[in-house]
Amino acid sequence: MIRNSLFRSAALAVAVSLSLGAPTAFAAEAAAAASPAAAASPATAVQREAIAQGLYELAYSPKQNAVFVASSGGFGDNAGPAQVLRLNPTTLAVETRIPLERKAFGVVLDDAHDRLYVGNTVDLSVTVVDTAQNKAIGTVQLMEKKTGKDGKAAYTHDLRELVVDSAANRLYVTGHSSQPDVSSVLFVIDTNTLKVINTIPGLGNAKAPGLALDAANKRVYTSNLLADLVVVGTDSNKVEAQHKIAAEQPMNIALDPAGKRLFVTDQGSEMLRGYQAKSSGLVSKHPGQRVLVLDRSNGKELASIPTDAGPLGILLDAPRKRLYVTNREAGTVTAYNSDSYQKVATYAVPTHPNSLALDAKNNVLYVSIKNGEKDAKGSDESVARIQL
Repeated sequence: MIRNSLFRSAALAVAVSLSLGAPTAFAAEAAAAASPAAAASPATAVQREAIAQGLYELAYSPKQNAVFVASSGGFGDNAGPAQVLRLNPTTLAVETRIPLERKAFGVVLDDAHDRLYVGNTVDLSVTVVDTAQNKAIGTVQLMEKKTGKDGKAAYTHDLRELVVDSAANRLYVTGHSSQPDVSSVLFVIDTNTLKVINTIPGLGNAKAPGLALDAANKRVYTSNLLADLVVVGTDSNKVEAQHKIAAEQPMNIALDPAGKRLFVTDQGSEMLRGYQAKSSGLVSKHPGQRVLVLDRSNGKELASIPTDAGPLGILLDAPRKRLYVTNREAGTVTAYNSDSYQKVATYAVPTHPNSLALDAKNNVLYVSIKNGEKDAKGSDESVARIQL
């Protein structure tokens, strides 16, 4: 693929969906609009190391006592290799580099089976990594390219989030529609055979960023940029419900396992407003910059939690009643009491914090951090370790 064409395709796929972290995807002016920290946390709590080019999502493995982070290698002539990096959870030193044949973006960990599933966004596939042997052991192609009216072969979808039901041996992956007349889909993969066993349509004719699994109640929840919450039954393999929600730019989702709540980051991005208007005609007017708390049974708003600028990643530590949010434009991670919704801490991790992972036993939060426009082109991106 020609370099500029590849960059534009990947930038749209990951900027609108996976990370909103492709180079130059956002201007930095929104950082100035960040809300003041309710309780600034000491800088000594944050440890940070430059790791590799093109970092995206990460996961912490209690079984391996390691952090795994996906590296696409970036784009262009000076791009690095595609790989998964195994990091020491205390020092963040690279312990092992696991080479991949395809660029790595989203990840989900199945610790019980020693597997890390890695989304290859621009290749519409999933790479399977054995975390005990530190090597890639397979690739699942989700769809094949189709020839369009222009005579060129391309994928009709691109890939974003992944969730795994370890006990049921199922992996779920959202496939964004890249065309306004094509529905986003949910891919269902048998993790024993590494085969796609179902492709469920009906996630909306728009990008579908959010994905959360309620394994106990056999439900998958997805959000889309038409301001919908779409509920898929993992037993019925079909869309069971669709609710209009107050979030106009719903991104990532965290599910309260003990209650009825969903926590959804509502971005409020000018770039996304332009994308929504062009792709679907949706006029997004709400300023966003919040976490919306929803009743997952009907999509109704239960609460609205103000955030710093550019909320994206979200993680719920239910036992400690803590909710963590990455704020891309503000360069912060904010922590909230998940019952009172009050901010309890702010951690500065400039430039663009992206993905979150938690070592629950040791109360440590890991954050992948994207470079900004002022960082040297092709320089390594970072992972931060926050002792909570």
